Amino acid sequence: MCMDLPREILNAQDPAPEKTTDLAQAAALFQQSVAIMARLRAPGGCPWDREQSFDSIRKYTLEEAYEVFDAIERRDFPHLAEELGDLLLQVLFYAEMAANEGRFTIADVLDHLNRKLIRRHPHVFGEEASRAAGNRADVDADVEGSAAAVLRNWEEIKAAEKREHTANPDATPEGNRQPSRLDSVLRAMPALAEASKLGAKAQKSGFDWPSWRDLLPKVAEETAELEAEVVSGDPARKPAIEAELGDLLFTVVHLGRHLGVDAEMALRNCNLRFRSRFHEMELASPRPLEDLSPTELDALWAQAKRKLASESEPAGRMQSEPQAQS
Repeated sequence: MCMDLPREILNAQDPAPEKTTDLAQAAALFQQSVAIMARLRAPGGCPWDREQSFDSIRKYTLEEAYEVFDAIERRDFPHLAEELGDLLLQVLFYAEMAANEGRFTIADVLDHLNRKLIRRHPHVFGEEASRAAGNRADVDADVEGSAAAVLRNWEEIKAAEKREHTANPDATPEGNRQPSRLDSVLRAMPALAEASKLGAKAQKSGFDWPSWRDLLPKVAEETAELEAEVVSGDPARKPAIEAELGDLLFTVVHLGRHLGVDAEMALRNCNLRFRSRFHEMELASPRPLEDLSPTELDALWAQAKRKLASESEPAGRMQSEPQAQS
């Protein structure tokens, strides 16, 4: 089972002393970045950059976001600074293309961001500044150091923004279609994260399982339905098998949500553990893994789990390990 954390995470170094941002230097460097991007897109600039469109570079945005995520997980902070720069490049690229088409500029992007931060933090910038930045929600700015109160205010302010946005007929999604409260959950999100967000939104309407215990029978039910489709052996049932597997995954995501566990993070951490254990198997095996029997592979897997557990657990604390691969 995927239970123990990878040693790369557990052995992360203590954080370095806090640094203070030189605002003047940051502003000058940002201005230089904006100018560089404009030069690349201008006549006589880079042919590749000049021929790009919103559609052609959007895949790179997702790649850069995941590379940022990977650097964070590996605690590779020097590399993280570089990856954040690559992600910022995507923002500059989109803004410059929008400016070329007469839509908006990077200044508009920054203005939207600054106004949003001010209006959603009345406890920091004051209620007057929050309202001047567009806040239309009636919230209590005296949060008394409570993060939960901050989140409640954030959600109320955000909901007021959405009401004002949807009141604009031009903002109605997909033409004249009646908007849904699930519209705010982006389809572009990773599927596990999307499923969790959908459930959290539906919960606000009272459509949810009462507790995590109520989800256990549902997991068993979905597993049985998947098994019934698989045992048919009919190739034409593949769409049904896909649907049943999706139902099972969706249910497990919501089990995690009720347990306070983010399914996306749980699976990513499990993937890291699998990578580490499999690599240990490769290192420990006297022969190529494909030449080993299932029994030998199971033994190597158990050995790898014990070895990694011993390196990550404090002295005297060893978890009991099952002898078969999860």
